[in-house]
Amino acid sequence: MRIACATLNTVARMIQIRDVRPELHAELVRRAKQRGTTLTAYIEEILEREVSRPPAEEVFDRIDERGRVGAVAAVDIVGAIRETRGPLPPG
Repeated sequence: MRIACATLNTVARMIQIRDVRPELHAELVRRAKQRGTTLTAYIEEILEREVSRPPAEEVFDRIDERGRVGAVAAVDIVGAIRETRGPLPPG
């Protein structure tokens, strides 16, 4: 029984999408053919790419959790650059 349950968890799942506009379907088929792959493989590639990145909301939440690093005034940045470069040549 354990083997059967373990195997069940590794079996691929099926996703069905209904009411796809004909134009969208045709474009997906065209792009899949252009890549030399099946429509199923192409859509799976799109889905993998989409879920490989965190949603924007999660990224923004993580940024908010970090808090501000600290603001630096533009005049301080310019001063540091000028100090590193040295005096401007006459001209």
